[in-house]
Amino acid sequence: MLKFFKITGYLEALSAIALFFFAMPMKYIFDDPIWVTHIGRIHGGLFILYMVLVYILKEKYNWSWKIFAIFFVASIIPGGTIWADKRLIEGKKYNNN
Repeated sequence: MLKFFKITGYLEALSAIALFFFAMPMKYIFDDPIWVTHIGRIHGGLFILYMVLVYILKEKYNWSWKIFAIFFVASIIPGGTIWADKRLIEGKKYNNN
């Protein structure tokens, strides 16, 4: 389950970066909004999946609300899910309550 969570986090981060640094410039500089529509949907779905997984793992591993909040805030920052994975999952700090 942690591996699927990690993959989802990486995909969510990549989709956020694609949305902010490719799709939005295409929309506002080149007047081509179709990219925002498609990449935005993908990013939205990955964000929701990531948050559902955070909650499931919170329950499974008895994470504190602080750890949950860190993952939530990290998911808002482009690339933040990668940082959270490295810091909390790979660093095995998720068991701290």
